[in-house]
Amino acid sequence: MTALRLGTRRSALATTQSGWVADRLRAAGHEVELVEITTEGDVSGELLTAIGGTGVFAAAIRKALKDNRVDLAVHSLKDLPTTPEPGLVIAAVPVREDSRDVLVARDGLTLGELPAGSTVGTGSPRRTAQLASLGLGLEIRPIRGNVDTRLRFVSSGELDAVVLARAGLARLGRLGVVTEVLDPIQVLPAPGQGALAVECRADRPDVQQAVSILEDADTRACVTAERALLAALEAGCTAPVGALAEVAEGDAGLELSLRAFAGSEDGRIDLRRSLTGRYDDPEEIGRQLAQILLEDGAADLGQPSTPAQRPPEPVS
Repeated sequence: MTALRLGTRRSALATTQSGWVADRLRAAGHEVELVEITTEGDVSGELLTAIGGTGVFAAAIRKALKDNRVDLAVHSLKDLPTTPEPGLVIAAVPVREDSRDVLVARDGLTLGELPAGSTVGTGSPRRTAQLASLGLGLEIRPIRGNVDTRLRFVSSGELDAVVLARAGLARLGRLGVVTEVLDPIQVLPAPGQGALAVECRADRPDVQQAVSILEDADTRACVTAERALLAALEAGCTAPVGALAEVAEGDAGLELSLRAFAGSEDGRIDLRRSLTGRYDDPEEIGRQLAQILLEDGAADLGQPSTPAQRPPEPVS
């Protein structure tokens, strides 16, 4: 095989993630060339809700895959729509980083230490809804931008705090700025958060074989359950969604434990449910828990929508 052309966005986080994958492929004896691709999400200053959601980050790279300009691509899994892309396959899901959200606040403060009225920045309806439901009297403000841009909102004094994904900061070596790691009991992460997806063309078994060394079965099972839940909820409501699956040891062997959240952005409705099921059938666990949420009130939170219409999750 000639050198693998790995398509990546140009952001520091995207190139770091792609570089991590490239290094592991090189260690296995493959030549890898990074190919930078500009997406609409990288050049637009508008909120993601105005330009089509996080799918805009994947669209340009997927087009490059289909056009055979690159051989594989690395995505943050939470950026990928749940609907399968014709002609493409997620060939590997590497081991997951810590999926939790974190707070970066002035003066080293934690969430509970922020005074009522403090301004907290996030571009995520999911985070907004869960923070509001805590009843801390925080003022949530919408923000966009890469990790450094978001951190500057705090260092400049424009905001008291921001909420980001821990995984992105870990990959960039920036965990020193974190003032609190948020417990999923308070704020559940986005489905797939912290995980990467290595995607290639379905008609490239050579590439699929090359990247198979990156596959982590436990991570694949967990994110499959989370994304199955998200897909089922997308068909019945437009509420912000959080989900986290974990591998557990049950009486009959390995199980998956799935927790999920759906609620309103003003925090008045906060539905949290959990379900444990078979490790080897993660999609069924996700679908079942989604049905429980819909029956318990999630269906009343919004009208049915397509994945492209639902509130998007930010890049980090």
